Amino acid sequence: MTDAEFLLEEFLALRTPEGLRAQLVEGETVVTPPPEGDHEHCMSRLVRQLVKRSRVEVQVSGHKGLVLGAAPGAPKDHVIPDGTVVPLAGRAFRGAPPWMPCDGVSLVLEVTSRRHRPDLDREAKRRCYARGAIPLYLLVDREERMVTLFGRPEAGEYPRRDLAPFGKPLLLPEPFGFDLDTADLH
Repeated sequence: MTDAEFLLEEFLALRTPEGLRAQLVEGETVVTPPPEGDHEHCMSRLVRQLVKRSRVEVQVSGHKGLVLGAAPGAPKDHVIPDGTVVPLAGRAFRGAPPWMPCDGVSLVLEVTSRRHRPDLDREAKRRCYARGAIPLYLLVDREERMVTLFGRPEAGEYPRRDLAPFGKPLLLPEPFGFDLDTADLH
């Protein structure tokens, strides 16, 4: 058994207390506490816009485990984004296992935590989502007061980055096709 296989086996056997989320990010087991109210306020504002304003009907999950590509020498990443967005027509969540492949995911979103490693969302998770070829990654960085949309994944990175400071709109391309209102995300 390789080190990566052993690490993955140990991760999958991990038992976390209720309310905590365990993720395997670039070979590191990361356990996160439940989010604070401001984080959830921001999430609810984003989800509301995605559901109401997208040109295609979408579903959003805040707890969906995704299996992504692997960093060199590490097992496949097992990540739980703050939000996973899929087209309703594809019914990607129906019958999916707890850790589902990322095929059919249109966008993932993360809202940085003020208490728990915002660098994880800015760097490691960005690479994870790019390795999984998820078309769009929306990062709300509350510390920087900035929203970044990463797109066009290739070779484990997102070469396209569109930025908007809080209060300025950010265009979400198709299949969403609307300007995201960032005014009330702080």
